[in-house]
Amino acid sequence: MPSLVDRILAALPQTQCTRCGFQDCRAYAEAIASAAAPVNQCPPGGQEGIDRLARIARQAALPLNPEFGLEAPRSVAVIDESWCIGCTLCIKACPTDAIVGANKLMHTVMQAYCTGCALCLPPCPVDCIEMVPVSGAATGWSAWSPQQAQQARLRYEFHKRRHKLNAPEELPDANKKQVAAQAALARARARRQPVAHKAEPPP
Repeated sequence: MPSLVDRILAALPQTQCTRCGFQDCRAYAEAIASAAAPVNQCPPGGQEGIDRLARIARQAALPLNPEFGLEAPRSVAVIDESWCIGCTLCIKACPTDAIVGANKLMHTVMQAYCTGCALCLPPCPVDCIEMVPVSGAATGWSAWSPQQAQQARLRYEFHKRRHKLNAPEELPDANKKQVAAQAALARARARRQPVAHKAEPPP
């Protein structure tokens, strides 16, 4: 029989957005199971998600705590590829590996795998990513299916395993990241500088 943590985890939307205040959905599930956190800290799950968690954890079904965000339509990340400088910082931040690209080349988002976590926004040095609503007026579990949640969970687990195995080779330290970002910014600024036209010599 699944443990209480596993049953709570299965009722979470698996967006891995950290808006609940924990590092991922499993950490939040563990906190709920141990009564270290209430069930009303997951905006992506909305009120329906809170009700599900309350039944499983046998806690009161409280309203969503606005300190952790509001229930809203589901969004996906979209990269303005004309502004992208290829720094790869968003790729490393994405918990489901939904962003593809290469160093110094533009990146793009595979929307089918994007959970709308928005974790790619803060590291982008040129603010070329925006969140675009895709579910109309639907929110919470009305905008997110169990199949999407399961897909996101599997991709996140693979992401964690891959980065754990490749951490020494693939994850540069903070100084290297900063240098790479600064170099990319310099290249972007250079591309955007207007071309100075030489004055025509007098006849």
